[in-house]
Amino acid sequence: MQYLLMIYTNEAEYAKMDAATGQESDDEYGVFTQSIIQSGNFKAGDRLQPASTATTVRVRDGKTLTTDGPFAETREQLGGYYLVEAKDLDAALGIARADSRRPIWFDRGPADLGV
Repeated sequence: MQYLLMIYTNEAEYAKMDAATGQESDDEYGVFTQSIIQSGNFKAGDRLQPASTATTVRVRDGKTLTTDGPFAETREQLGGYYLVEAKDLDAALGIARADSRRPIWFDRGPADLGV
């Protein structure tokens, strides 16, 4: 079964990091990514662009509306994701727990992922 691990971050706090701390964070993600690739659980994953580059698309009454920026103001933004293969929810939770530095939220199963 596939699970989507969603990585949330506070972009304002991330922007305040000095270069060495930012590099350390990137290196830690690299180690985590390599571990799930080597375990065979990794299906896909990527870092996302900052929320300021987003465009929100809505369709209302048959008309498409686009707005620059994210739809909602939040303290944390979706910063990236991992799509992983795991035998069950417990295995997916174990993968998510392996990256204990940041909260990882996940959707489970084909119905939630639209696959």
